[in-house]
Amino acid sequence: MKFSTLAIRETTLQAVDQMGIVEMTPIQERAIPVLLEGRDVIGRSQTGTGKTLAFAVPAVTAIDAAQRHPQVLVLLPTRELAIQVAGEFDKLIVFDDALSVALLYGGERFDRQLAALRGGAQIVVGTPGRTLDHLRRGTLKLDHLKIAVLDEADEMLDMGFRDDIEGILSQIGHPVQTALFSATMPKPILELAGRFQRDPVKIEVAPKRIVASGIDQKVFVVKKGMKLEALMRLLEVFEMQKALIFCNTKRAVDTVAMQLIDQGYPVSKLHGDIDQSARQAVLRRFTRSKHGALVATDVAARGIDIDDIDLVINYDVPENAEDYVHRIGRTGRAGRKGTSLTLAQNRDRFHLEKIEAYTKKKMTRETIPTGSVIQVLKSRQMTEKLAAACEDMRTNPESGDAAGIYNGILNALRDKGYSDAQIAVALLRQSMPITDYAETDLNDQIQTVGAGKKGGRKSRKGRGHRDPRSGVTIMISAGKKDGAKKGDILGAICGESGISSDEVGDIAVFGHFSTAVVADDQVAKVIAGLDGARIKRTVVSASIAGKKKDKKKKGHHARKGQHHGKKKKVEKKKSK
Repeated sequence: MKFSTLAIRETTLQAVDQMGIVEMTPIQERAIPVLLEGRDVIGRSQTGTGKTLAFAVPAVTAIDAAQRHPQVLVLLPTRELAIQVAGEFDKLIVFDDALSVALLYGGERFDRQLAALRGGAQIVVGTPGRTLDHLRRGTLKLDHLKIAVLDEADEMLDMGFRDDIEGILSQIGHPVQTALFSATMPKPILELAGRFQRDPVKIEVAPKRIVASGIDQKVFVVKKGMKLEALMRLLEVFEMQKALIFCNTKRAVDTVAMQLIDQGYPVSKLHGDIDQSARQAVLRRFTRSKHGALVATDVAARGIDIDDIDLVINYDVPENAEDYVHRIGRTGRAGRKGTSLTLAQNRDRFHLEKIEAYTKKKMTRETIPTGSVIQVLKSRQMTEKLAAACEDMRTNPESGDAAGIYNGILNALRDKGYSDAQIAVALLRQSMPITDYAETDLNDQIQTVGAGKKGGRKSRKGRGHRDPRSGVTIMISAGKKDGAKKGDILGAICGESGISSDEVGDIAVFGHFSTAVVADDQVAKVIAGLDGARIKRTVVSASIAGKKKDKKKKGHHARKGQHHGKKKKVEKKKSK
């Protein structure tokens, strides 16, 4: 379906044409006509499917250009995404001089945003927190609002913006058209839609492929404490032009970026604690650069939309499969080839299984190369490069000034008594310094990822492989309130202690804690391994359940005895 068939502004058609877009994507084809009819929409579609134009085109069409008040409100979870969506609106209204956009997000001065609002912006794009601030201050009024859009709604709820969103929508005192777009449809999204939408049309567009076919996915399972060393070895082997390195925490971003900078890599970093102007400068620099790496958290990297990233590295395994898809989807774009490398530890095995089940694609299981292997690979790469350069020089010899400069340098070195062989080796030293890697084995052995049926985890139907009475019950300080499930508990036990899943019996998950039955001879190892480990985002400890109960019991009797003692003293006083 072509945009020219729609009943939209001529200026909008011109803008779409200038953007080089002719045909609609599936989400646009299904959502735009419904939104143009004035109906509410709840749309499920992955990032990169054209969602922004799916709501932006109808939104711009609904605006009365003569009215200098906010008529369109778009809420997004992060500053970067808000900037990106506001940019799409700017492209769409480029031929409409009477229309303008106000961009509201934290980290920027209020007076600049206030100037855009007072200037009569009809389109407001913002993050929930800052938008609510403007509403409370009275600098943003929604009396003339026609359409409200929640984009990346699942992300906004995950980030704790539910109260802000409800606070904003509750301040709209008249019926408005609403559009809610989300990559997933969990229960809170449906509850939000049920509260604020009127008979919405549900549109779901599943991507043809969750992961692009051009992305080569590899996983490396490394020993605890060896990830930084492994990362630097991989950067040596996979010669990056432009790489994104993802970490799960801000602290990890700082650590990884500092280590790589110390090793001489051209690296920038991006996370939520970095000043907004600095973040924008980092993004601009990375977008324009020809090579280098950006170390980032998921949230900070949401607004990155660059086509020429050739390498994505998951320094930490993401906690859910959708984040993994978002991350590696930054490479292999527009039909290009891309590579995704994931660094994991034994504790991550169940997250990896979930990712493979979600993407329906196995990651290639590989080992971190030793120092000697790296040197062999680098020498091969350099040989191939030089052979190609020599062949090019033979077929297209340098002429003019360039040939004169090169020959002049060569002759000057010969005059100093250096042979051609010595000059060539000196040039190789300059272009390919030899790193003295220790011959350390960084790899852990893991049988569950990419190992096929024979090496896969055994079935745990009913967890009947071990008689629960034959082991010791331990208590672990993570439960349902922390988001923990049985698979997370089992993964932590096996991953941190190195014991087989066959050594674990019944697992039960309660509100604030969990219990597991462990083989008698493995209890000490499991408790030591879990001490300080993480399950989900919670740092945990473990103890033998029976011992904990005994302590409580003893304490209870002691207090009871004290209570009786006091009672007897009181009775004695009365009798006197």
